[in-house]
Amino acid sequence: MSKYLDSIPSFVETIKSMKETIITNIVLIGQTPAPTFKEKRRSKVFMERLAESQVDECTTDGYRNPLGIIHGASEKKPPIFVVAHLDTPFQIDMVNYRVGVNTIKGPGILDNSLGVGILLSMPEILRKLELRFESDIVLAGVIQSVGKGNLRGIRHLIKTWPTPIRGAVCVEGVELGRLNYYTEGMTRCEIKCDITASNGMGDYHKPNPILILNDVINQILKLRLPQRPRTRIVFGQIRGGISYGKTPQDATLGFEIRSDSDRMVKSVFNDIKDITDGIGHEHDVALKITTIANANAARLNFNHPLVKSAGAVMKTLGLKPVSDASESELSIFLSNKIPAVTLGITRGKNQFHLNSSMKINPMFKGIAQVVGVLMAIDSGICDE
Repeated sequence: MSKYLDSIPSFVETIKSMKETIITNIVLIGQTPAPTFKEKRRSKVFMERLAESQVDECTTDGYRNPLGIIHGASEKKPPIFVVAHLDTPFQIDMVNYRVGVNTIKGPGILDNSLGVGILLSMPEILRKLELRFESDIVLAGVIQSVGKGNLRGIRHLIKTWPTPIRGAVCVEGVELGRLNYYTEGMTRCEIKCDITASNGMGDYHKPNPILILNDVINQILKLRLPQRPRTRIVFGQIRGGISYGKTPQDATLGFEIRSDSDRMVKSVFNDIKDITDGIGHEHDVALKITTIANANAARLNFNHPLVKSAGAVMKTLGLKPVSDASESELSIFLSNKIPAVTLGITRGKNQFHLNSSMKINPMFKGIAQVVGVLMAIDSGICDE
């Protein structure tokens, strides 16, 4: 391992010399809107840019995930995947980025235009570093990942890929130093309360859907959740109403159930469904729970060679690895017994807001760590 570790710090300055190319790719892809289910324009730009960088193959799978393939020296070694999701959580048609001395600002820059921009830059980066791998490197921009997309793009790509996969790196914008190697079981849900069919003749007599959802929340909070397996319910959204003085016709509560145990996620979901059905019956309103997305609990062990090697690469670059659960494409790889980690590229702020921003200078270490982990996988650490 020390053979390639020794060379990784020198990569940073070489990658930094490509600053203009990398920023161009980030801005080009970031200013192409890609709301979930509407990634077609960004997919086209992704393919065109990879073709310009002269990857060995540009193609799409049967689900329209755009792919670039850099051929390796060996036809016998399975491919290594580098993945970033194309879609962003913003339903907007115009995107403008501002490039400063050490920042790039704009919606979706951290989730995940930066990650996609790094994928676009990878062919030229590897050429500049004069690196050739045994395995093919598959650069995959996956669609329909965020929110209601429910990771459909990566699910289809892995399900239909014709060969074994040697290992994978999932690229996210932030935070530099993250080393995700396990995922929680997760179910993302919405509870919608609709009083349109209520028999009340005026606002004073109609049930208030916001108050009904408040009753649902109070009942959910009474559930006793175990510490082992660790289980929690995260309330993330509540929407309803158009005026301060008008009873809304409907309201929606969004939340996630997360646990180290898939069985516990299912059990808590059933409890919440019973609460929803009961309160809907008591108030005589349409109260419906819908599953938006889900993921299975899966993990690599802390002493897995990929985890240990990724940590060593990061420490060589002066980074302190920080681990937490991730609900990204990582969960699909791990659920399919494919060794994978998720890495962050830089530091930034306001990730889920329109005014999000990234720092440019830390990005070069972030890219160097991705290259280092690819070298580790190519050396055979995942082969057993």
